[in-house]
Amino acid sequence: MDERLNELVEQLDSRRIDRREFMRRATGLGISSAAIAAALSQVDPAAAQDVSAATGTTTQTDGGDPMGQQDGGTAGLLAQLSNDLAAAVERAGAGTVTVNARRRMPASGIVWTEDGLIVTATHVVEREEDITVGLPDGREAAATVVGRDPGSDIALLRVNTTGLQVAPRAEAPVKVGNLVLAVARPGPSGAMASFGAVSVVGGAWRTAQGGSVEGFVRADVAMLPGFSGGPLLDAAGRVVGLNSSTLGRGGGLTVPVAAIAKVVAALQTHGKVRRGFLGIGAQAVRLPAALAGSLGLAKEQGLLVVGVEPDSPAERDGLLLGDVIVALNGEPVTEVEELQDRLTGDWVGRPLPVKVVRAGAPKDLSITVGERG
Repeated sequence: MDERLNELVEQLDSRRIDRREFMRRATGLGISSAAIAAALSQVDPAAAQDVSAATGTTTQTDGGDPMGQQDGGTAGLLAQLSNDLAAAVERAGAGTVTVNARRRMPASGIVWTEDGLIVTATHVVEREEDITVGLPDGREAAATVVGRDPGSDIALLRVNTTGLQVAPRAEAPVKVGNLVLAVARPGPSGAMASFGAVSVVGGAWRTAQGGSVEGFVRADVAMLPGFSGGPLLDAAGRVVGLNSSTLGRGGGLTVPVAAIAKVVAALQTHGKVRRGFLGIGAQAVRLPAALAGSLGLAKEQGLLVVGVEPDSPAERDGLLLGDVIVALNGEPVTEVEELQDRLTGDWVGRPLPVKVVRAGAPKDLSITVGERG
């Protein structure tokens, strides 16, 4: 038996997945209906007969001819997959809205809470006033901007409407090869969708807009006009993330739901995502092994301060040109990206313990982190 199919059989047998999920995954892997029916016969003979009857597949287990498949078998499975995907779009479409906040074509948004919070892409919100949201039931509601984060291309809107339908969100991240759907509602004609597969799943990265996003998804779905701000769905109709046609270079990217939730929390509290800064230029340098050992550093590397901005937090609190930063809040720092990632909004306005090497000797400083405008 195909190793991938064998793994699915084990998951079905241990009840980690149900028969419907087994069928969806097996079909998505391109496994024939005959092989699926044969595999099911190991753990659920009645289900195997149902599959055979539904797809026109016949099996023999008495040593006769190998199991064959009638022409309608694959077509039946494809029809089932097609109907499942259409149902997924219908469910998610009930939680996808039209965002009218720019002069040209409207964009899309995701209902985040039933009491009126809408998440969309900030680049499609070109004005602060006269924003309206087209709801799936045909109504139009006035919207206000709660906050926006250009770094992650996320904006949070609010409409004075309750009882909105929230599409279910995926709890586990997607994997490369998973089938996905981009859904949008760029006008009154109804939900639109494009179909594809996940091609890349990445970790935390720094965007061209200067923001830091905890992960991204790239899928080979068509980002048609008006799709920005809409959801990317898994095959079960759960929201994987928010689509942006401008966030990534060379094509659109999707911001995962976990990252969206953190941005939304910050926007609700502050109206923006707060990002700290020290006001320095730095570059990674290698430290002498003996010095690194005396400081208890796992890596023989630190950050050389090559510039200090006038009247910056670093200058005010005594960081000097030529200092080598080796730790922030007791944690080693060896790359410029690590320094940037550590200066989260939680540190803004608070004293940050900074350990440096100055003239060959360790020195502890406390720098009150500023907020980048």
